[in-house]
Amino acid sequence: MTNPQLLYSKLRKQYASLPDQLRLLSKKRSNRYFLLMLFANGFIWTSAILYLFVTKPIYTSKWALILPSTSSATNLNLPEIGQATSSSGAGISGSTYDTRANYEYIFMSDQVISEASRLSNVDPAKFGKPKIKLIDNTTMMQFEITGRSPEEAQQKSIALYRSAQKRLNELREKEMREREIPAESILMSVQNKLQEAQQKVTNFKFSSGLSSSDQVRDLSGNIEQLRRQRAEVLANEQSAARRLAQLSLSLGLSSSQAADAFQLQVDQVFQQHLKDYSEATSSLRLLTGKFGPRNPRVIRESNKQNSALKNLLQRSKQILGKDLPLLAISKLALSTVASNSGRDSLLQNLVNVQADQRALDGQAIALETQIKSLEKRLRGIAKPLSTLEALLRNEQIAQAVFASTLAKLDLGQGDLFSAYPLIQMAVEPTLPTKPSAPKTSFVLAGAVAGSIFSSLGLWILWIRKPWIKKISARISP
Repeated sequence: MTNPQLLYSKLRKQYASLPDQLRLLSKKRSNRYFLLMLFANGFIWTSAILYLFVTKPIYTSKWALILPSTSSATNLNLPEIGQATSSSGAGISGSTYDTRANYEYIFMSDQVISEASRLSNVDPAKFGKPKIKLIDNTTMMQFEITGRSPEEAQQKSIALYRSAQKRLNELREKEMREREIPAESILMSVQNKLQEAQQKVTNFKFSSGLSSSDQVRDLSGNIEQLRRQRAEVLANEQSAARRLAQLSLSLGLSSSQAADAFQLQVDQVFQQHLKDYSEATSSLRLLTGKFGPRNPRVIRESNKQNSALKNLLQRSKQILGKDLPLLAISKLALSTVASNSGRDSLLQNLVNVQADQRALDGQAIALETQIKSLEKRLRGIAKPLSTLEALLRNEQIAQAVFASTLAKLDLGQGDLFSAYPLIQMAVEPTLPTKPSAPKTSFVLAGAVAGSIFSSLGLWILWIRKPWIKKISARISP
């Protein structure tokens, strides 16, 4: 067995002579550069290996969000009033700014980070800032969050997303509350204007008696309709007048005489007296040709004729209400004789046509009276029509503004995403399977590169003095 004290004394002697050996080696210039290269490479590789063994692994969870590319709009058409349009969600395309930049600032704010650290049970000082990348020509936001373990990285990603969503909802609700005060003021102002316009219209209708512009149109239409009816009645009256003139010419009687004859013809008592008068007259003509005027038979028939004529005149006065001369009675009597001749039919037609003419004449007069009355009324309401139309137009404008404002405010109040658009999780937070740092290949590649460059540098320093001497010797004369 080896004696420890003897071994220790041998090693001490060997190491005691080492400085002297090094000093001997260092006397040569190449040996000095060789030692520097060994120290430099040793330092580089020792640092790299210690970094790989000492540094704890870091895991990175990746996920992505998507924002709406265009804003959504709601159009509300109000029949006979107007249109209301409400836009929601500030789209990215066509905007003067990128909404994703605002969201990036919100995700990296201290308030969101603090809430995310609370949700993930991680110290706020150790939570760190997420790495956010805005992908060009898209509406995507890419996130990277690191953790000491795969589960921690994924948990921190989910917590950050929930914290940002909570903050965005708070901002949306705050904006809605701030909108309510000016919205109520605007709506109240528009409502007051509408009430004033409606009150003006009501007062004017009450004072002028004009209810609407349709009233003038309806009144004008009624006048035109009455005028057409009057024209038709006058045309029918002229036709009846022509027929009456033709019948009067055919009968040889005027229209009034024909009417009187018709009334007498339908009276049985008058017809009996007329028959007695006709028979007495015929008998008297026969007797007068045979006997003299003083003949008793002639006198008896003459008395009989006079009695029948007296009864005839009395009956005609009772029927017609007027005295008729004997010539007219004789003419009427002749017209009523021989009913089988068809004159009674013509007579009846003449009387009917005369009655129709009188009815048409009365109808024309009544229509003319109505037309004049309506024209007078139209002139009375036509003057304030322009004023009423102006007031109605103002009322309609006020109503359109009120309805449109109300609809727009309601649509705007109901849209929570007008200022802060909705975000959606396009890619769920990943659970990393291998650490993102430290990367052994990168560290070793760096150590190799460091060794190469350090060795090359020392080699250049070693060869530079002999080369300078050679170049100087060639240049000098």
